[in-house]
Amino acid sequence: MPTAATATDTVAIKPRYSSFYWIIFAASIGNALEWFDILIYGFFATTIAKTFFPASNATVSLLVTLGTFGISYLIRPVGALVLGSYADRHGRKASMMLSIVMMMAGTAIIALMPGYATIGVAAPIAVVFARLVQGFSAGGEFGSTTAFMVEQAPERKGFIASFQFASQGLSYLLAASFGAILTNTLDTASLESWGWRLPFLFGILIGPVGLYLRKHVHEGRSFQETKPEESPVRAVFARQKRRMLLAVGTLVLSTGTSYVILYIPTYAVRQLHLPASFGFTATVLTGAILTIVTPFVGHLSDRIGRVRMMSAAGIVFTLTIYPVFRSLGEHASLAGLMAMMAWVGLLKAVYFGALPALMAETFPIETRATGMAISYNIGVTVFGGFAPLIVATLIQATGSNLAPAFYLMALGIISLFALWQCRKTLNLR
Repeated sequence: MPTAATATDTVAIKPRYSSFYWIIFAASIGNALEWFDILIYGFFATTIAKTFFPASNATVSLLVTLGTFGISYLIRPVGALVLGSYADRHGRKASMMLSIVMMMAGTAIIALMPGYATIGVAAPIAVVFARLVQGFSAGGEFGSTTAFMVEQAPERKGFIASFQFASQGLSYLLAASFGAILTNTLDTASLESWGWRLPFLFGILIGPVGLYLRKHVHEGRSFQETKPEESPVRAVFARQKRRMLLAVGTLVLSTGTSYVILYIPTYAVRQLHLPASFGFTATVLTGAILTIVTPFVGHLSDRIGRVRMMSAAGIVFTLTIYPVFRSLGEHASLAGLMAMMAWVGLLKAVYFGALPALMAETFPIETRATGMAISYNIGVTVFGGFAPLIVATLIQATGSNLAPAFYLMALGIISLFALWQCRKTLNLR
């Protein structure tokens, strides 16, 4: 039985034009729903804080809300272990169907739950439970769907897997558009009483579409012809710890940037003293760039190499993020905010467009979903899920609005070292 990631993908699948894009939509829609819910929760953190976590101090209320946002990530590694292993033993499709149903349930609870003023402490408890359900389901989503996508078209791994992250760009675009429209059309009272629930209700509608699409897809031939690993989790931790650590390392810059982008609308209001609509408008631009540029990057990575592209983007990002944030602080305006977000979005697209395929190549097919799920969720939990809370706390503790830049520079150094090791020890290009 082959053990190297490249050896297990020798069967080239060339799906029909229509089925190829059906596969892309079916796999990436769950990731889009996951990120849409994450972004909406983060974008409306201040409003959700008032609805479910009221406190006498507005800063404390916000930190509690962001802490709840982060707590849901603690269960993601558990979801990765359970759903990733399930995907490797019983099929990617079965895991994909289960995860999207759980996402819909968590979104529905948040959208329909009365506030603290109506039902008291039951409201925040229910919201925490909903976030835990979403976190568990999201824990298995990335590994299962990315493995599914690359096994459908092994000769075009970079291109097809890039839609996993391009769908995140679309989520940014949709979520920020909701934020911009709602903050510009509703008064504060309407937004806090019912307006913030509208995007969550929209998120519920995405779920049935994803279920329908996923019901009509089939496993890749390379997975069907591979003997399942009896215990994928044991195999990953016993024989593939280095691969797992490298996958985490390559991910941290991308995931940290994602969650700092999520925090930008709050950052624009609280640190830059700009209207809330400015932050949402700038994030719409970032979402558009991520959606459009990412698939092109994935295509290029199939030709010129993933490590090369990601290393170049990581170096430029790490060197420029501090002056970009400093310039924004000195010239806080809509134009300055949009320029910064466009730059961050472009570099992020170049970096993470090739990332899903690189992570897939890090693991053999027998443990691919498990390995990617565990790696992805460790990275997202430690360096992403708590990023808004870490950044907000750093700003509060240091009094410096440049805290996000220092955080991202540290992550950039970690990811560049991991990429160098991928090239040196796994011979990935």
